[in-house]
Amino acid sequence: MPRIVKKILEKVSNHRLRHRSTGFGFALADQIAFLDGARWDQAVGGASLFLGRDYLGALEATAPENLSPRYALISRGAEPVAAVVAQVLRAEGRRWLKDEPKGLAKKVVSGLKARMLVCGNLLSWGCHGVAFAAGQDRSALWPAVAEALHRIRRSDHLLGETDLLLVKDLADADAAGAEALRPYSFRPLETEPDMMLEIPEGWKSHDDYLAGLTSSYRQSAKKVFKEIEKSGCRVERLADLAPHAARLHALYLQVHENAAVRPVTLSPDYLPALSRALDDRFRCAAIRRGDEILGFVVTLRDGDTGVGYYLGFDRAAAAELPLYLRLLHAVVEDAIAMGCRRISLGRTALDPKARLGARPRPMRVWVRHTHPWLNLIVRGVLGAIPHEEAPERNPFKGGPS
Repeated sequence: MPRIVKKILEKVSNHRLRHRSTGFGFALADQIAFLDGARWDQAVGGASLFLGRDYLGALEATAPENLSPRYALISRGAEPVAAVVAQVLRAEGRRWLKDEPKGLAKKVVSGLKARMLVCGNLLSWGCHGVAFAAGQDRSALWPAVAEALHRIRRSDHLLGETDLLLVKDLADADAAGAEALRPYSFRPLETEPDMMLEIPEGWKSHDDYLAGLTSSYRQSAKKVFKEIEKSGCRVERLADLAPHAARLHALYLQVHENAAVRPVTLSPDYLPALSRALDDRFRCAAIRRGDEILGFVVTLRDGDTGVGYYLGFDRAAAAELPLYLRLLHAVVEDAIAMGCRRISLGRTALDPKARLGARPRPMRVWVRHTHPWLNLIVRGVLGAIPHEEAPERNPFKGGPS
């Protein structure tokens, strides 16, 4: 009985907490240009290019048709202390999944039509939904983030009922104070890890990376290069993506349509717009045979982290050539050339990334269901997603880099 009473009192206390203001000030907007730029920059600092106004403006202009941006600037008095980037997703189960789910998951997911409020970016991975101004106590500000999401949800009520709130993707280093979300009915769920390759100070080129590999891994890498060259292919950097936008998008779709889960689809204009907005923080490597582009990969410089971003390749050509592996090496080459100290390679194809030397970095999402029946939907979606375990690989001389 004491445990039951304690649980009831806790629920009552949390209910009151969720319906009480945190005392911070909030500015909400549907476009980043509607907010004071200097105050936004002060709150964001150098957190990530994905929270920068140049990136957000490019995303707004080319957003997927089922995605709408939302923003919140949180202030303590006149001082901006945190920024929130959110997205409203209109989700349909049949669009999400590559393979038809079975059993309960089929019944739940196939008929799913929901409106989700995502704190973060569905076009990236990592903590791109929240930034805290320098010197701020994150534990004290996470409740304000929860209130900001509540305010966004309430302000959107005329456009439709929000069924699910999601805070994505918090690594251990990003999650300080996130436990403060629990009283607001958020619960953590572990997702597949981000594969991260550390770049030692001594690496100044891709040749330095290859020299750091054991002989067997180095020979495997060189074999990939030779197969590409023998086929008459070459790797080039595309300075202007606009003339190639249609081809790059077609190659992206060949990969995207094979993904297990695909809540959003890039527009053909997204990567060219990103290239213009980010300038020297953006590189695109393409594999060409004659005038034909067989594959491409985008690498971003986000502070001192390189991001192996979107890619695409011709699946028929990939059946004969190691296009994907060659594109991964292009990311390593470009990230080192841009002076990055680590490379984030994302959450798919974990084995080939582990063979490059990348190691898993756990990530979690925090979920809040606004209706109890959504527990069934979330379980159905998660049950339909194949979760891959990151393999243990040691390709470097003397152990992991």
